[in-house]
Amino acid sequence: MIGDAEVEYLLDDLQRVYGYDFTNYSKASIKRRINRLFSLDKFPSFAEFRYKLKTDEEYLKRFVEEITVNVTEMFRDPEFYRAIRKDVLPVLATYPFIRIWHAGCSTGEEVFSMAVLLKEAGLLHKSILYATDLNPDVVFQARKGIFSLVKMKAFSENYIASGGTNEFSTYYTAKYDKAIFHSDLSNKMVFATHNLVSDRSFNEFQLIICRNVLIYFDKDLQEKVLKLFDESLENLGFLALGSKETIRFASIANKYKSSGKEKIWRKVF
Repeated sequence: MIGDAEVEYLLDDLQRVYGYDFTNYSKASIKRRINRLFSLDKFPSFAEFRYKLKTDEEYLKRFVEEITVNVTEMFRDPEFYRAIRKDVLPVLATYPFIRIWHAGCSTGEEVFSMAVLLKEAGLLHKSILYATDLNPDVVFQARKGIFSLVKMKAFSENYIASGGTNEFSTYYTAKYDKAIFHSDLSNKMVFATHNLVSDRSFNEFQLIICRNVLIYFDKDLQEKVLKLFDESLENLGFLALGSKETIRFASIANKYKSSGKEKIWRKVF
């Protein structure tokens, strides 16, 4: 079992050697995931684990993938997407050009979900979706727009529950065991690596979506990221977080108005 002091050594190594800053992630969460990886890969000692991480860039990729959470699905939490359809898209329709940022996009399922919503609302042609993640491997995977065909049944059910009325299969081509989403969706997307901890704002958006990422950060880091989102959001723009996340106790809270039970806020000041 790796203890608190050893975790601190690893996090310091990551920051000095590779520039990854995990120091303000939730300590309990990151310690649990590090110990899981240590056990899975059967290292005989902490020293060997630490040496491997410092000297093997391929192993670094595995480490980052295990430490960063990539749990996602299309139209995850369908009621959230219903709220986007009902409360957000009609407002975005009034803009001549729409910029949306998916921060922490993981393998891209939620970005493609949003593109489907925009297409059905007749807004995709004037939209650009920026999708970013800390992990370059999942960004590479997301960019391809290829997902397991086995998952399409569950994704289709989510889509219908979110208010979708088309055949979900019209948005992709089935090939062997893969679902390849059509290029008219992916052509409106820009994928890039971006570190919410250390990187700056890179555009101004009308909608920022960052769901189930902040729960893994401590309060100081949550505050820092929320300020980044505030700097990146146009006045009257929307900020959407995960079901267990809030801006209620953040310094930016008085600038935002809640849109209802789904975690969507509108910037009003």
